[in-house]
Amino acid sequence: MNIFRLLGDISHLLAIIVLLRKIWMSRSCAGISGKSQVLFAIVYTTRYLDLVTSYISLYNSVMKVVFLAASYATLYLMYAKFKATYDHNHDTFRIEFLIVPAIGLALLINHDFQVLEILWTFSIYLESVAILPQLFMVSKTGEAESITSHYLFALGMYRGLYLFNWIYRYWAEDHYDLIAIVAGVVQTVLYCDFFYLYITKVLRGKKLQLPA
Repeated sequence: MNIFRLLGDISHLLAIIVLLRKIWMSRSCAGISGKSQVLFAIVYTTRYLDLVTSYISLYNSVMKVVFLAASYATLYLMYAKFKATYDHNHDTFRIEFLIVPAIGLALLINHDFQVLEILWTFSIYLESVAILPQLFMVSKTGEAESITSHYLFALGMYRGLYLFNWIYRYWAEDHYDLIAIVAGVVQTVLYCDFFYLYITKVLRGKKLQLPA
């Protein structure tokens, strides 16, 4: 494992911790898109089915279990424990417009036409756009709390660091996965405008507000 992947995994884990802590400490899901969290749960579930079929390393298995557990814990907090605080009026993105194309692409463009491989490919495509409902919700309300902004920034850092991971692996190991790279680039691009606003406003102590 190289330093870029390790830092990417740490950023990913940090994003989840920030989100769960925000919900638990405030006893509120305000500003969080439940639909994005549903998509992430689908992503982790379809990607980590290999937990029951193969073993890579203790680190790999533990991280997969942590992401799965944290994802479903988030859904429980949003749709059960703190359901009354969930802002469904602003969380209106039609996620079927993301899921169906991801299924179609996974069936058409994959490395091997086998069930686990297709599900893994589907998870890669879906993850690249899973944050869209959250970004759409932020744009709809016009602002985001600092904690929500920190969560989004950590997620964006995770994807950006994984781009460097793939570059390093191509240089050091002569290995690359075009599907993962293209999907990662798409996901990183989605964060670009948010990165600019985060750096220029949130880090200066201001609440992130998006232009109308």
